[in-house]
Amino acid sequence: MKNNVFLEYSKEVKAILNSIEYRKYKKAFNKFQKIIIIGNGGSNSIASHISQDMTKFHNKKALSFSDPSMLTCFINDFGMSNAYVKFLNFYSDKKTLVILISSGGESKNIVNSVNYLEKNKISYGVLTGFNKNNKVRTISKKALFNFHVNSKSYGVVECTHQIFLHGLI
Repeated sequence: MKNNVFLEYSKEVKAILNSIEYRKYKKAFNKFQKIIIIGNGGSNSIASHISQDMTKFHNKKALSFSDPSMLTCFINDFGMSNAYVKFLNFYSDKKTLVILISSGGESKNIVNSVNYLEKNKISYGVLTGFNKNNKVRTISKKALFNFHVNSKSYGVVECTHQIFLHGLI
């Protein structure tokens, strides 16, 4: 049974190589100097890790919303579904690339972030998994890239997202 999981990992990572979305990500990454990466749970850990590497290896002004005191402050004051929107309101502008990561693509705070970014004409890209027609993926009309991992396994989706982002580091 475990071997099937490794075959799934392998298949999804190989899909990155031929992905039009990866080429779009590369183009966006090279265009922007300021990058914000946002995700929940394991995706937030990926966002934190990748933002540090983008800064260290590419001199990008990259950050994630992973400061526990600010995150809990924003959740308390604005609600979980609006915490990321408030963060984007304070830290993003027209010269920012925002990368939104959502394994299932249904998180209300990520959906609200897409709506905010589209309304304010801020450049963004999305990474999702699970259902191909998830909400984040389908409402992202102006996304510079919209990468989907065809898996229902959190491990496969999260690791593939990290490899996708790390490919330019």
